[in-house]
Amino acid sequence: MVFPLLFLFAAPPSTADLDSALKRFTELLSVVETQAADPVTTQQAVYQGAIPGMLRTLDPHSIFFDPDQNEQLKQMENSERKGFGTVVSILPGRVIILQALPGTPSAKAGLQPGDEIVAVNGVVLARLEFEQVVGYLSESHQHRAQLFVRRPSNARPLEFVLDPELLDAPSVDRAFLLQPGVGYIRVNGFDPQTAKQLKDAIENLGGQELKGLVLDLRDNPGGVVQTALEAASFFLQPGQKLLSVKGRGIQEQTVDVPKTASPYTFPMAVLVNAKTASASEILTGALQDHDRASVLGETSFGKGLVQNVFPLTGNTALALTTAFYYTPSGRSIQKPLPSGHLEIEKQAEEFHTDSGRTVTGGGGIQPDTLIGPEPQTRLRIALDASGMITSFATGFLDNHKVQANFAVTPSILEEFQVYAGQRNIQPSVGEWSQERGWLQSRIKQEIFNQALGVAKGDEVEAQRDPAVRAAIERLVSRL
Repeated sequence: MVFPLLFLFAAPPSTADLDSALKRFTELLSVVETQAADPVTTQQAVYQGAIPGMLRTLDPHSIFFDPDQNEQLKQMENSERKGFGTVVSILPGRVIILQALPGTPSAKAGLQPGDEIVAVNGVVLARLEFEQVVGYLSESHQHRAQLFVRRPSNARPLEFVLDPELLDAPSVDRAFLLQPGVGYIRVNGFDPQTAKQLKDAIENLGGQELKGLVLDLRDNPGGVVQTALEAASFFLQPGQKLLSVKGRGIQEQTVDVPKTASPYTFPMAVLVNAKTASASEILTGALQDHDRASVLGETSFGKGLVQNVFPLTGNTALALTTAFYYTPSGRSIQKPLPSGHLEIEKQAEEFHTDSGRTVTGGGGIQPDTLIGPEPQTRLRIALDASGMITSFATGFLDNHKVQANFAVTPSILEEFQVYAGQRNIQPSVGEWSQERGWLQSRIKQEIFNQALGVAKGDEVEAQRDPAVRAAIERLVSRL
């Protein structure tokens, strides 16, 4: 399906005062260059001062790219995703391998679940802060890397040298049944292949025969808007409005579901949080405005800007906000801008869905039901921060074979309690009792991560996720 977003720019405004303004700027620049206490070049004054200063009066998303920045932008756009195919758990001072994906450099080299990466290219990871570890590992994936790994069954660290390869990372990365007939699909971004991947995932779960679908858009930063619109057309009726675009220099445009669409009709729930942004908010807003899906979670990020990159002379460029996206009911997704914008300020009011339900605009998508992340307790924080459940799972798998029907029995819980006590985590009987269900789920998740793959571990996590559980209840109540 093709969704035209042909932005038609209006004629430029009158330049009657432009010559006078440029003359004043040139005079000021001349004084700065000749009289300032420290030397100032024209490029420095314009690229780092005048232009950024002008753009700051507009919004925080309009950016000027000097020649170096513009070259970096081009390289990023043309870059390919490389890596070693290792799924890791990053803990304070520790990086533990959960899975070496089949056919990747990590698997070919012999890295195993439970291995702990202690150093990369001579850098000891335990000496880095959490954010430094994340950044360093991301950078190291782009080049040949030397890893020193501690394996529980080996007294001495093992050395591995890995060369990164291109990895296939689908944007629809999880799809499974939460219970008979109720599917779960997670979309982590919108690229040109996302709509096809989403369609295939739905069909693999049962297609039109599904009794309900939970669409997880949490932590989805957006991406290709046209792809999100195509995804929305899988669930909405032909001719229904998907969004509109308005801007001072752009002719107003409306995009509707194609008349040839053949949508699914099963009940839906959409999960969002504060990192759900841009294209994923457009999809959510369309489904909410047409009462097609219940939206659960936290208020989304609030990024509903149309941006265009204009190439300029001298190998520079300007990313400029030229318009705003609006949901079918007419509300703006964009949260208020620091500089103030009259059109956005007017959007902080009530709008109505097709059935007359009240929804608000001007600050992300407000969920129908507010649900925060899984609550934390002192025991949960201590166990997760120490990596104790992960290390227990590694030891457990040294002596047990695990299948998909595995369950954490009372004896395994007692074994873990002894294991934790030997490592100075000794909560009260009441705390153990209160966290019994959570412990069973977390232990099973970590064992599945290492024995059957992280995807199977995610299925376990979904069953205790408060937002997923609430979505299941909502869907089941409509059956």
